[in-house]
Amino acid sequence: MEIFALVMFGVLMLLLLLGYPVAFTLAAVALLFGWLFVGLDLFALLPMRIWGIMTNFTLLSVPLFIFMGLVLEKSGLAEDLLETMGKLFGQVRGGLAISIVLVGALLAAATGVVGATVVTMGVIALPTLLKYKYSPTLATGTIAASGTLGQIIPPSIVLILLADVIGVPVGQLFLGALVPGLLIVLLFLLYIGWKAWTDPASAPAIPASATLSLMQIVATLLPPVLLIFLVLGSIFFGVATPTESAAVGSLSALLLALAHRRLSWQGLNDALHQSLRLTSMVFLILIGATAFGMVFRILGGDQLVHELFTQLPGGQWGFIAVSMLLIFALGFFLDFIEICFVVVPILAPIATHFGIDLLWFAVLIAVNLQTSFLTPPFGFSLFYLKAVAPPEIPIQTIYRGIVPFVLLQIIALILVASLPQLSLWLPQLSDFLQGR
Repeated sequence: MEIFALVMFGVLMLLLLLGYPVAFTLAAVALLFGWLFVGLDLFALLPMRIWGIMTNFTLLSVPLFIFMGLVLEKSGLAEDLLETMGKLFGQVRGGLAISIVLVGALLAAATGVVGATVVTMGVIALPTLLKYKYSPTLATGTIAASGTLGQIIPPSIVLILLADVIGVPVGQLFLGALVPGLLIVLLFLLYIGWKAWTDPASAPAIPASATLSLMQIVATLLPPVLLIFLVLGSIFFGVATPTESAAVGSLSALLLALAHRRLSWQGLNDALHQSLRLTSMVFLILIGATAFGMVFRILGGDQLVHELFTQLPGGQWGFIAVSMLLIFALGFFLDFIEICFVVVPILAPIATHFGIDLLWFAVLIAVNLQTSFLTPPFGFSLFYLKAVAPPEIPIQTIYRGIVPFVLLQIIALILVASLPQLSLWLPQLSDFLQGR
């Protein structure tokens, strides 16, 4: 039976690589193998599992955070931030690229919507970078990498899904991922600074533009910073659960958009429809993955994988190394949601067997999954950027541009693996402050 479980997994990977829809492929493979080797009575348990997914209070934060990000996209927050940061740092070598990384970090902490961030910065910032003779590879790599920071810096949809799959509190995972996320931002900034210093022609300073008053800077930076504090601060201090903070964030985003007078009825309608589509996609994949996981376990696949990983040389560290390599390799071909729902549930019980801290393990996976947005041939950030890039920027230029940033993310992954306290000290501090 275990052999059939492996065949089932192989068929799934083949169909996904051929481009079939993820949710329906998961469900169809599960139905086929369940019917052939167990019987249709097996699926009598499925409605209760689906009901459990649909009534999961933690997962309720997914549509709320998606809606928050889409409303902020319509409010012009990214344009204001890019313009202000560009004026602040532009006169320094590499300053425009530095401002893009900082804006990407702020948007990640305020929205967490990767596609919208990459497209917005690609439309606004890429022509400016090319106009001032920035290296095309540095320009495209910076935008693509900065746009993916929403995958690791909370609030992040990836972190919410990972927390539910692995079984750790979402608030704790948000706090655990914050320092590694800022570490990646720091590595990006250091690389751009080094590139500007060693190759000034690739990242020149721009001529002085109109000066900014302190009031203009505060007016631009205060809204996103306040929103970040409302969402993450309420979780950190134990005032609200992640789902409650998502509701607060959605309301705050609406008020912010109204204050900017940039959210029309059409914009609100678009944000609601996009939120519905994205949320439906996530939950359909989750339901399909639930069916697949149920059949895979009944066929004994989880036990086979457990035995395989527990017999690896190196014990705990051997398992971590192989599991991270597996996730990184799958990220070249699969979306983060597919990896999260199909692969991670198989790895989490093995991590528990080795006595690995699941919160730390979840942060390692989150840092690793961020690279899946950048690694060709199916890196979604690369497609988003190519869609809005000028015709003279070929996809090969974008591929070359992201290589240094992928390497920097691998360095961050190694640092977080080597120093677990990078991801654990903030959740421990939160527990201490709340008397837990």
